[in-house]
Amino acid sequence: MADGWSQWPAPAKLNLFLHVVGRRADGYHLLQTVFQLLDWGDTVLLRVRPDGGIARVGDVAGVPADTDIAVRAATALREYTGCRLGADIRIEKHIPVGGGLGGGSSDAATTLVALNALWQTGLGVDELAQIGIGLGADIPVFVRGTSAWAEGVGERLTRLDLPQQYFVIVDPRVSVATGLLFQDAELTRNSAPTTINDFLAGTKTSNAFAPLVRARYPQIGAALDWLGQFGDARMTGTGGCVFVAVDSAVRAQKIAGGCPAGFVAYRAAGVNESPLTAALKSHRGG
Repeated sequence: MADGWSQWPAPAKLNLFLHVVGRRADGYHLLQTVFQLLDWGDTVLLRVRPDGGIARVGDVAGVPADTDIAVRAATALREYTGCRLGADIRIEKHIPVGGGLGGGSSDAATTLVALNALWQTGLGVDELAQIGIGLGADIPVFVRGTSAWAEGVGERLTRLDLPQQYFVIVDPRVSVATGLLFQDAELTRNSAPTTINDFLAGTKTSNAFAPLVRARYPQIGAALDWLGQFGDARMTGTGGCVFVAVDSAVRAQKIAGGCPAGFVAYRAAGVNESPLTAALKSHRGG
């Protein structure tokens, strides 16, 4: 791109299910989930600076520059490697903030992966994922760049090759207080652990937070009810967005086109390999 900028994809994700199977002594919840990466998301633009400065260029609605996780990721990479270069960071947001689609985490992961290449700091994926987990539990899955089975607090990842699916995602434009959900006494924290094979065989799963959210956020409940006409509608993560899987892009387009007023609908295809991986290969000439 012109003026030294390079462009990098930051894909969204869905949690196809989310169970809470226990709690650690330090209070963190033990989870099981499947991360499905999508072919749709944000775009991170980066420009290397020789002076070591790291700055966000432009605004991101609802995200102050000094707390932006992408800026924090760049700073963490520079400090970890001792690199003397810096970067300007511009983010083109498409993923709704707070929607449970991993937008901030994906932006941070893309920043880590891309700057590692642009700065030529030479870290492997394990080191980048380790930097990422210090910033947010969802960042490693985006760093590793594949759809995955996740356990622990979300950091223990096993690659999954999922069947092709298309998704309609609805944003009810409601902000969910995630911290309060985890603290809620009514949260089911003892779901029986399942396995990858059971999941792939079609064992019934759910989102443990859905009953709480339905009770406290009627607009999200309404979005689930509307999407439920077309399939098994679910929340993704602990955010406000909900989704349904369908068997074709044409059907996804038709459903999204009928989205009720007050909601925003998106459509996307599931992918097993992140578009960031292809961008990185292209940058390296591979």
